[in-house]
Amino acid sequence: MTALGRPLIMGVLNLTPDSFSDGGRFNTPRAALERALEMVDEGADWLDVGGESTRPGAEPVSAAEELARILPAIRAIRAASPAPISIDTFKPDVARAAIAAGATLWNDVTALRGGAGSLSAAADLAVPVVLMHMQGEPRTMQQAPHYEDVVSEVSAFLLERAEAAMAAGVARSAIWLDPGLGFGKTVAHNLALLGALDRLVALGFPLLVGASRKGFLRALDPAAVDPARRLGGSLAVALAAARAGAAMVRVHDVRDTVQALAVDAAIAAAGAHAA
Repeated sequence: MTALGRPLIMGVLNLTPDSFSDGGRFNTPRAALERALEMVDEGADWLDVGGESTRPGAEPVSAAEELARILPAIRAIRAASPAPISIDTFKPDVARAAIAAGATLWNDVTALRGGAGSLSAAADLAVPVVLMHMQGEPRTMQQAPHYEDVVSEVSAFLLERAEAAMAAGVARSAIWLDPGLGFGKTVAHNLALLGALDRLVALGFPLLVGASRKGFLRALDPAAVDPARRLGGSLAVALAAARAGAAMVRVHDVRDTVQALAVDAAIAAAGAHAA
């Protein structure tokens, strides 16, 4: 929980043609800028810009292609707004270029394992970095995910990566953790992690939770074939994350999430006052 009384809101801005939810909708600089400003107006605290899909089965793209997608958008957003920008990439060279263009946070689904220079790049850049858990890699991660104890294993992995980052020179205060819902996990694994978010918060680093529109929500509501119809499930996760003490939630539906969190916080405050 932040000084706002709720988690920060990170709005998703996919600049890819193959994103699972909104691929192709915002992959021009003008469309990206319009969507970014819309999310800021809706209450987004961060804008998470990504140029490579990491959905299950996604094929990798080159750094050159990723940069061609993200840099014009980041520059356009930075010229129009002071809103904080996150770069969603696992390539250290892309992170360096994005931060030079105006991004101020590195969101890495590989927890700084994606490139040989990732740890040193994170130390050099001296910006906050999100370390996410993923079993396997995007093309294969959902084929047969297996854990003996998913909460313990994810917790141990995140602590190990935080320690590796600090050993490389990343400040402890710059490290965020993300359990990686939907990344190499079954529905049961995702639910177990959601039920134990307080244990992840207790690791002592700010926690980012991203479940917006993900496939496991469809498994819980088979009618939600279209990712845009998973709003209710996405809001339920955001509320659970807030109650567990998560510091930020990553979402597509910014306005609805802001409203849900505001109402939930008001109810909690009223209850505390009544007691």
